[in-house]
Amino acid sequence: MESESPLASQLRPTTLDEVVGQQHIIGKDKLLYRAIKADKLSSIIFYGPPGTGKTTLAKVIANTTSADFTQINATSAGKKDMEEVIQQAKNNQGMYGKKTILFIDEIHRFNKGQQDYLLPFVEDGTIILIGATTENPYFEVNGALLSRSVIFELKKLTKEDLRTLLLRAVNDKEKGMGSYHAKIDEDALEFLSDVANGDARAALTAIELGILTTERSEDGIIHITLDVASECIQKRVISYDKTGDNHYDTISAFIKSMRGSDPDAAVYYLARMLYAGEDIKFIARRMMILASEDIGNADPMALVVATSAAQAVERIGMPEAQIILSQAVTYLASAPKSNAACNAIFSAMETVKHTKTPSVPAHLQDAHYKSAERLGHGLGYKYPHDFPDHYVKQQYLPDGLTDRKFYEPSENGYEKKIREYFKMIHQKEEE
Repeated sequence: MESESPLASQLRPTTLDEVVGQQHIIGKDKLLYRAIKADKLSSIIFYGPPGTGKTTLAKVIANTTSADFTQINATSAGKKDMEEVIQQAKNNQGMYGKKTILFIDEIHRFNKGQQDYLLPFVEDGTIILIGATTENPYFEVNGALLSRSVIFELKKLTKEDLRTLLLRAVNDKEKGMGSYHAKIDEDALEFLSDVANGDARAALTAIELGILTTERSEDGIIHITLDVASECIQKRVISYDKTGDNHYDTISAFIKSMRGSDPDAAVYYLARMLYAGEDIKFIARRMMILASEDIGNADPMALVVATSAAQAVERIGMPEAQIILSQAVTYLASAPKSNAACNAIFSAMETVKHTKTPSVPAHLQDAHYKSAERLGHGLGYKYPHDFPDHYVKQQYLPDGLTDRKFYEPSENGYEKKIREYFKMIHQKEEE
């Protein structure tokens, strides 16, 4: 291995068959695989989190295409750099009949003017554009460029993908660090592949650091233990298995802390889960459930906040998602609590389950179709908006169930106002 080049770069695949993960776009039956193999690429944009293989796929294309391949980084490239690339592409096309692929890393960093400059050359085929971005291209890339490109979304690598890469890094003598005679313990391998959270670069950087800084044991082997792995990726080993008992204990404590109106405990358990790499979508789903189950109409905004947070974290991802989750968690924990809405549906379901299904009262039945009036459907219905306070007493529950009470608002938060409203309209009934 060339010592001056980082392991993540050295281990980068040169062919499609060496690529780990992303089978949803480079499986042998997929469009991108076929296009690369046939050397028939159109302009494309790779979109996904760091360390998922955007640059890797661009390099594979560079190794397999007959086109001239040029790479620039949007953080440092200026207009002069782009003009030089375009001029060279025109020369390739005019003098040699050769295509030019331009790979722009972090294309979202280009401003509108820079993106607009590329547009005519993408359109007339002077260049085939490959853009890579960690940001949602629909928000950050010129719509005209998007319409001329195929967008491929890369997913976080799975734990198994990272295990494969880490073992390749340790054992491969040609591209990896096999010549160092290192061995990684199973628990260290499990830990690194988990806490790297789908980021191949983070995992490979950690294993490289571990191998280069750990002294050989008496047996002449560099042992990458759990302690070494933890130190190298700068994450403390915590007792948290996303499929084991501790997972359920932690999420249970998280929910119970919010239900118990303790924002400090709730945000602590949130931090534990995030630190351990828990799926943020899983956390957000549980928060939405709690917003209705334990807060309900005591604060109707709780469900709005939880749902908005769930949408936001899915769009934004980590690490910024932790801020959004913290806001929502502290709001839910601090909100007034009521399980009245939850109890209402459970009680109603029990009634439906254990009683015969009586007919809907005639005056509530649909009266919009032909012959409804002849059948007596809808007759006698009182339209509430025609009465003072938009309320009039009439029977809504079926016969035999008119005395049932399913929803009992609490005295907390907004439900106190609901109770006051019911008290007011019931008093009017008696007048």
